[in-house]
Amino acid sequence: MPRGKKLILKDGSVQMVREYQVLDDRVRFYNTERSQWEEMPVALVDWDATKQTEVDQKKGDQALLSTVHKQEQMRRIMSLDVDASLEAAPGVFIPPGEGMFVYDGKSVLRLAQAQAEDKLDKKQEVAVILTPVHVIPSRRNITLHKAHAEVRVHNEQPEFYMRTADLREPNMLLIRTKVHGETRLIENADTYFQAVTKMKRNEIPMQKWQIANGVYRFTIGQSLEPGEYVFTEIVKSEGTDLYVWDFGVDAAGKASSGEKRSAKQ
Repeated sequence: MPRGKKLILKDGSVQMVREYQVLDDRVRFYNTERSQWEEMPVALVDWDATKQTEVDQKKGDQALLSTVHKQEQMRRIMSLDVDASLEAAPGVFIPPGEGMFVYDGKSVLRLAQAQAEDKLDKKQEVAVILTPVHVIPSRRNITLHKAHAEVRVHNEQPEFYMRTADLREPNMLLIRTKVHGETRLIENADTYFQAVTKMKRNEIPMQKWQIANGVYRFTIGQSLEPGEYVFTEIVKSEGTDLYVWDFGVDAAGKASSGEKRSAKQ
């Protein structure tokens, strides 16, 4: 139904109508209270007051529309801070919840934290299995179970996203691992924790962009060769903890058994 209009009468009363028409010396209108068409003499209507009321109503409608528009914009901006509806690409959304995600150019996959063995050196017989891996200053090798990660990517320049639970700014490294038999190895881990400024050949340079509160986007400036990689976060509290997310890059066209691990998991 169209919004109601006001016919202001010369006696000071107001007639609420849906619409009206001036026919010679009479005005025909649809009475919204009685839901029927009625007529009255044109001379009974204060036309100046009626026209001014219409102008004021239009101004009020425009102001209301502007206010609603601003509120909607603020709602969308706020949703970027707390909502999961962030787009990696048009129509491709980052799943809700904290975690690490990779966009392969077609879909967004959730990366699971990898279980790792923290070995002080090759002579150590007993390795403590920790997730996250607790690191103390010394030369260490971090070993991941299985020769290949379950999540596979076919895009040589994927993008990564991280949503943190505590809105912290993550300190991340992207590292290519070495495959040894049925395991993957992050070599000489102390290099990454004591001298981060010293670039190793297995570390992939990248840029970090904050796109919302607690949500960060990571881009790389080079193509990733087929192989096994880990995304790591260094968290320093009482000691230094290392969180590991793994994925693999396959040559284009190669079948992927890990693609079933979608962001819906």
